Amino acid sequence: MAARRPPVPAEDVEINIMDDDDGNQLRGASGQGYSWEEEYKRSWDVLQEDEQGSLQGAVASIQQQLKRRRLYRDSATVQRGIIRHVYLGIDMSSAMVELDLKPSRLECTLTLAEQFINEYFDQNPLSQLGVVLTRRGVAEKITELSGNPTEHIEAIRKKDNRLPDGEPSLQNLLDLARTSLHHVPSHGSREILVLYGSLTTCDPGNILDTISQLKEDTIRVSMIGLSAEVQICRTICKETNGSYGVVLNEPHYKDLLFENVPPPPLAVAKSNSNLIRMGFPGSKVFEHVALCAW
Repeated sequence: MAARRPPVPAEDVEINIMDDDDGNQLRGASGQGYSWEEEYKRSWDVLQEDEQGSLQGAVASIQQQLKRRRLYRDSATVQRGIIRHVYLGIDMSSAMVELDLKPSRLECTLTLAEQFINEYFDQNPLSQLGVVLTRRGVAEKITELSGNPTEHIEAIRKKDNRLPDGEPSLQNLLDLARTSLHHVPSHGSREILVLYGSLTTCDPGNILDTISQLKEDTIRVSMIGLSAEVQICRTICKETNGSYGVVLNEPHYKDLLFENVPPPPLAVAKSNSNLIRMGFPGSKVFEHVALCAW
């Protein structure tokens, strides 16, 4: 029989588990554990339970910090309009059926649109809003400019207005909204907010001509992209002094959308807006005695 080899003591075995097969160091900067463990941070560790074991206090504190940060961001001294006229454009093309936003792009967009309408009229009680959809290469106005949020929400909730189909037409959407905003008085702002999920657009003409007309009518266009950044969308927003952003997730989507709730700063050309006469009573002196009947 072959002689059995005696076991090697544990202290004589050196195993370097901090190196990979190529000899690269896997040790972290602190020398303890692996490097990827140091980059990993558990965000839930910052939440502290209250005496009843609830997390509502911690969540409320985080929301208060976000609200305070938003107030500090809007504390700059700028001139804003009181009366706004906004058309909310929603992409209802087949690109909205994607599931990268939960439960889907379409459901997430329509849900946030309803919340935006309520918040918009809450902070802009003298303003008006309308809703325009685009699908199958055309644009459809489902509500006119009005100050009734219930009317807009009911129109969005209709089954026929929640069916995505075909390709969107960005030019038709902007032209339809521009035509409706053309008659708005100069003392009110003219704005178009587009929620766009597609990477393409099916336009009947040159969309650069539409941009020129929007600038001529002093209409501000802001857009929120759901897929990726599109150059023509950024060009439209830049030329019309609007804002453009691409969503990362559902909370970021809501943040970008609700940034359009407060009135935007007025452009330099609009700083000398015409004053409007309000219905306050005035005093008048009569030279002769007149009969006054109430």
